[in-house]
Amino acid sequence: MEVGQIAAEESREKIKEVLSGADMIFITAGEGGGTGTGAAPVIAEIAKKDVGALTVAVVTKPFLFEGARRRVQAEEGIEKLKENVDTLIIIPNQRLMDVVKKDQTLLDAFKTADSVLGQGVQSISDLITIPGLVNVDFADVKSVMTNAGSALMGVGRASGEKRAIIAANAAISSPLLEISIDGAKGILFNIAGGERLTLSEINEASSIITQSADPDANIIFGTTIREDLGEDIQISVIAAGFDSIRHFNPVSGPSNFFKPTPAEPKPIVPETVPERTDPPKSSPAGKYKLQHDEVSIEDDLDIPTFLRNKY
Repeated sequence: MEVGQIAAEESREKIKEVLSGADMIFITAGEGGGTGTGAAPVIAEIAKKDVGALTVAVVTKPFLFEGARRRVQAEEGIEKLKENVDTLIIIPNQRLMDVVKKDQTLLDAFKTADSVLGQGVQSISDLITIPGLVNVDFADVKSVMTNAGSALMGVGRASGEKRAIIAANAAISSPLLEISIDGAKGILFNIAGGERLTLSEINEASSIITQSADPDANIIFGTTIREDLGEDIQISVIAAGFDSIRHFNPVSGPSNFFKPTPAEPKPIVPETVPERTDPPKSSPAGKYKLQHDEVSIEDDLDIPTFLRNKY
């Protein structure tokens, strides 16, 4: 871990030069080893504080069989990373065991994870770059993801009579993600479909996505007509602003991909809330020119294949 950190520190100026000019930066890392765990926080600090970009980290946590030492290192790396990113998305590798079949090959198992991660990252880019009937721009993304902490991103696609309901549930309940949408204080989602996309379907999907959010959540909605989807409907969701990262214990047996992950119960703690004397101030959202770079940190099998190969 120290080796990765030292290497990144020594290359600080070069990293800053590479990232300079980007408005949004994705950092991907496999936590628990030396390279990703040590270098990712340094790169995140440069991206967010020096470059001033919206910084999103997508990291994996090690399998249980990799041992306690690696898990502890992963948690330490994640804590350091949280201090230097706007949004953090965590994928525990162990949750692959809940998704794949017992006879599924290792390569196919990783392809499953790749698909979820690839679609999630791509969905953020698509929200910004693809014009929509109800448009979402970079200012909207920033309003949800800036200093948001832990986050959920997902994509659901379905066809048939209940396609909107199925796609919405799939988008918010990926078994590979460590948190559910419950209690989110910021939600940005886009519904895409062909010309036969109906207002009723948009209403059904929107209700499922927003019903578990915080009552005062900042919700931003967009819709896109895409003939390439044919009879399918595709829903992209970004949810952020949770009170804390909620951990899940690995469970055995298959999971239902379309079944929402239940939120952990929170204890009710009485507290006195002082009255606000001055109304909160908000700054108007500006327009931004979008560029986004991805810094990919290779670390054994922890980092998804599609991110290793893409760059």
